[in-house]
Amino acid sequence: MTVHIAKTVTLPDHLQGLTNLADTRIGATIVSCSDDFFAEAKRMLQTEPAKFIEGKYDDNGKWMDGWETRRKREAGYDWCVVRLGVTGTVSGFDIDTSFFTGNYPASASIEGCYAPDEQLDQVEWISLLENSVLSPDHHHFFKCHPQKITHIRINIFPDGGIARLRVYGNVVLEHVDTTQQMDLIGLKNGGRVVAYSDAHFGHPNNLLSPERGINMGDGWETKRRREPGFDWCIIALGQAGHVEKIEVDTAYFKGNYPAFCSIQAAYVEDATDAQLIPQSMFWSFLLEQQPLSMDAIHEYLAEVLQHQKVNYIRVNMIPDGGISRIRLWGKVGI
Repeated sequence: MTVHIAKTVTLPDHLQGLTNLADTRIGATIVSCSDDFFAEAKRMLQTEPAKFIEGKYDDNGKWMDGWETRRKREAGYDWCVVRLGVTGTVSGFDIDTSFFTGNYPASASIEGCYAPDEQLDQVEWISLLENSVLSPDHHHFFKCHPQKITHIRINIFPDGGIARLRVYGNVVLEHVDTTQQMDLIGLKNGGRVVAYSDAHFGHPNNLLSPERGINMGDGWETKRRREPGFDWCIIALGQAGHVEKIEVDTAYFKGNYPAFCSIQAAYVEDATDAQLIPQSMFWSFLLEQQPLSMDAIHEYLAEVLQHQKVNYIRVNMIPDGGISRIRLWGKVGI
């Protein structure tokens, strides 16, 4: 069977640097939906781009990679409630109808609520996105007034399918214990990738995922370097803090792991992402150059250099290759 993968698109400026709060990797789940006869709603939250498999059918009809409801034969519309992976300040959306051509919704709206206790029966839903026209096989980017949200409800009019739903915003940690170690760059704790030299085979966002990598495609991997230098990525800590232990995991990278890595760090206030790129070359080292080995977790404790509170790091991958995960264990700074 021929498989088609949706093209990667560049996020508009208003969504750059934000976290997809509806990512299954950080625990986003479907709470309920009106109907998902043709395609399960949970597919809409998958991390990887949507795909279309020619000739693939199941018992209910054409297999589609997304959420798809049956054709509505009465008044009304379909809806789906999503529990975000973490509480966040929602600022925008991507409603992606990739490969939905004759079966996409005519329009969609999104509501949100703050219900950390999961009690949705009496909750007040607020409008985040007014009913907006959709197109076939297309990414629809929208922005909204930032709101602190735990759940969203997407309404599609009157029925149809959505390949992927992304809910972009900033993570809100409401209870931070400053006496306990936490992964300061973890995706669930608000870590985000600012910039990188290359991501030909795998995006550095994967470095921040909560669990260990599941295969070689679930990590940051660059193309083979054919000129002097090395690859790098800049990561904003979700929580500024004092680093006590570092883990560099090369799970599944065997013939393509980096020879060495090093990490630089800084505490920078009021800087744009673009400004950080040239500045990062001069940050002091948090971890000096260390040799790496294939398919292993490398733990650094004594090697971590004394440092003040930091909120950005630059990971240098020397000269190229792949890293699965990075953990920056420490305490939130005051």
